[in-house]
Amino acid sequence: MNRVRVAVIAGPTASGKSKAAIELAKIFNVEIISADSMQVYRFMDIGTAKPSSEERAEIKHHMIDIANPDEDYTAARFKNEASKAIEDVYRRGKNIFVVGGTGLYIRTLIKGLFMGPGKNEKLRQKLKDLSEKQGSNYIYNILKKVDPSSASKIHPNNKVRIIRAIEVYFTTKRTMSSFQTEHGFLEKPYDVLYMGLKKERKELYRDIEARVDRMVDNGLINEVKGLIDMGYSPESKAMQALGYREAAKYLNGKLTFENMAYEIKKNTKRYAKRQITWFNKEPDIRWVDANDINAMVSMIRGFLTSQD
Repeated sequence: MNRVRVAVIAGPTASGKSKAAIELAKIFNVEIISADSMQVYRFMDIGTAKPSSEERAEIKHHMIDIANPDEDYTAARFKNEASKAIEDVYRRGKNIFVVGGTGLYIRTLIKGLFMGPGKNEKLRQKLKDLSEKQGSNYIYNILKKVDPSSASKIHPNNKVRIIRAIEVYFTTKRTMSSFQTEHGFLEKPYDVLYMGLKKERKELYRDIEARVDRMVDNGLINEVKGLIDMGYSPESKAMQALGYREAAKYLNGKLTFENMAYEIKKNTKRYAKRQITWFNKEPDIRWVDANDINAMVSMIRGFLTSQD
């Protein structure tokens, strides 16, 4: 029996993934599985650049607006729920695109997930307390000392992943990165086309700046204020997302309006660089010019119609 075919459309933020995916979906009878770690959260629309309600009405999207901002949404949960969504789409005879920039979610979905050793709740709570008292940089520096390889792949503000990597080290005396290397991410439950959209760095950065300006103009600050008014802490995992963290600092008087916009642009460019580094390490990725829709059509048509 043939495996389910899944076309991945990946790439850095502002590379045009969503726009291209929707255009391609109209051609290939597709439903889209979003692979974005922040689009899973409800009430966070502007800063996460979710597809519009009109776009979602035209092309069905999955894995968007499925968690509240105070939930700790994980790669394991994503794999479980996205796999079910893929099965549902496949049963209904539609083609499947996985679209997004969260490389870990994509890898987990198409290559499997390293679960690691069990939880050490006592140590985990101690690390959480340290993080609250000393800040995320403090525990990040601990991780850099015990597992520099994992630290290089984890953002300094991602407390959940930092704490988990430290927990694994002190529980097993082995690094998380050594376990991951041993696992190999070799499950491969699907037949996959892994397509990455690329832009020249200057064009990408220009598009990032324009996107941030649009987000601010479209009401990012009011969106963040609304989340805080609903009771969601600026310290929560979801509110550490690009744009939300900086807007919360602006609302707290810690940043001027101009500095807020500058910080969002700077941090988004840094994030895009990390995404490009991640995707460049994926052995199966096939890069295509983000502006060449015809090349994408050709690549996807060949994949979906091949007899292999």
